[in-house]
Amino acid sequence: MVAAQLHAPGPIEKAPLKIAPLPEPHPAPRQLLIRVRACAICHTDLHTVEGDIELPRLPLVPGHQIIGSVEAVSSDAPRFRTGDRVGAAWLHRACGQCRFCRQDSENLCERAEFTGLHADGGYAEFAVADEAFVYAIPAGFTDLQAAPLLCAGVIGYRALKVSGIRPGGRLGLYGFGASAHLVIQIARYRGCEVYVFTRGAEHQRLARELGAAWVGRAEETPPHKIDAAIIFAPAGPLALDALRALERGGTVALAGITMTPIPAIDYPKLLYHERKIASVANATRRDAEELLALAAEIPLRTEVEVFPLADINTALAKLKRGQIRGAGVIHMTP
Repeated sequence: MVAAQLHAPGPIEKAPLKIAPLPEPHPAPRQLLIRVRACAICHTDLHTVEGDIELPRLPLVPGHQIIGSVEAVSSDAPRFRTGDRVGAAWLHRACGQCRFCRQDSENLCERAEFTGLHADGGYAEFAVADEAFVYAIPAGFTDLQAAPLLCAGVIGYRALKVSGIRPGGRLGLYGFGASAHLVIQIARYRGCEVYVFTRGAEHQRLARELGAAWVGRAEETPPHKIDAAIIFAPAGPLALDALRALERGGTVALAGITMTPIPAIDYPKLLYHERKIASVANATRRDAEELLALAAEIPLRTEVEVFPLADINTALAKLKRGQIRGAGVIHMTP
């Protein structure tokens, strides 16, 4: 099979992902072999490729928003059949035994493994996944439209939960990429008023198209205080901007896997009155299942820019520069 493989992290501008032939993987017990049709790109992939997060192994095939068809199943994997359309996401495996797994918090599992980090991911023609961590995909979405749901959608959905936003509340979104363009649709569906803080003119235009009540830059003052905020951009100073706009008792949810340092916080002015900052770590299978059902119910509209696998470095470079409208998706053509 053909795959995009990382042998050593480095700036995406230097094209560290190399297209190369690799042996086709084989499913272990309780696993599926997936023929990849599409795989959305993510800031986590960029952080992986550039070495911003610790890499447990090299070489590595990144990519964790996989849509494909079941090519083969092991004899003890009865949930899906050959030919079924499925998706695989960031959480590749959880131990099921640690205190977090026992408390329905498998996203915090002490021995969790992640797709495209511990296990080879979807920037390849084939991938393997544990059947217990694979999802049926709603019929109303094409492969390209469905791929961003598996992380941009799921993490955005979990960030909404962590933010504590209630139906009809005011929500602030900082950064407006793949995840935010889905979150705004869920929030609007629940009657929320959404303020979007983003610099790019194209991102501002898309935010207005999707129903933002106000659009501006992070340093600007919105018309009203917000009840909750989600920060998608990996820039620590945005936490202070969000706290300045936050109503008493509100929460700022940090949705990224990494972030530049957060500056010193003026406690009396910005954090007092029970304002909170909370990180969003991974997502559970329940989050993914709930998001996929909600995506079909609304239905969510995914804006995608499509790239061939050969252009993976270019695609991630565009993501880094904030030049993708909505979500970037790798199309694995036959």
